Amino acid sequence: MNNKLQTRKKPRMSASNKSTRKKTYNTKPTPSNQVNRRRDKTILFPDHPEFQPNLTPREMFALGSFGGTYWRPIYSTIANKRLQNIHKKYPKSWWKDIPENWLSSPDYDKNINKYKIKVGTSLEFWEEKGWITKYNPYGWVHWYCDFYTGKRTPDDKRQIARWLALAGEKGRFRNFLINLIKKKYPNNHVKGLADESISPKIRQVLQHWAYVLQTSDMK
Repeated sequence: MNNKLQTRKKPRMSASNKSTRKKTYNTKPTPSNQVNRRRDKTILFPDHPEFQPNLTPREMFALGSFGGTYWRPIYSTIANKRLQNIHKKYPKSWWKDIPENWLSSPDYDKNINKYKIKVGTSLEFWEEKGWITKYNPYGWVHWYCDFYTGKRTPDDKRQIARWLALAGEKGRFRNFLINLIKKKYPNNHVKGLADESISPKIRQVLQHWAYVLQTSDMK
């Protein structure tokens, strides 16, 4: 009698079983200079292809946004605590060569903004409206920074829907600016895009939502 133990071979997975595996995506943090982009310069998030901003978090702040105040110390009535230096939890490369007063100044300076105009409302206003959640007490850009690094929360669907309504292909602000440019420059859209006197306010708002209008948008 053969007393040697016989090893069983693992059964091979059939093609049909392979196809039932849940598809997963790599959400490992991506440096701003290594982001995956489509040909139209929009950023690719494989698990949410409908979300197509074209500015990284670093690019948004390097251009000049929120009058330099976005990451200022705040007291959050949602988190019930004081928050500060939240931006420092992200990669240092994001903020390299961006002055700190462009990130966490207590005082709004419109001259920091790319289009030299003040836009937006207060955090208190957003909290009162119920638009701020416990996941990201600073708001949409706070959410975007987390999302960009690979973090996912139950609030993703709502935040992406907000972006789509404002800056997406059918977004009201994006299309409002497109129509203004087409009206002034019906035969030269490239020149119209370069003419920053056409609604600098809308341009600044779109930038705050990680989008800058491209020639490909002028269909």
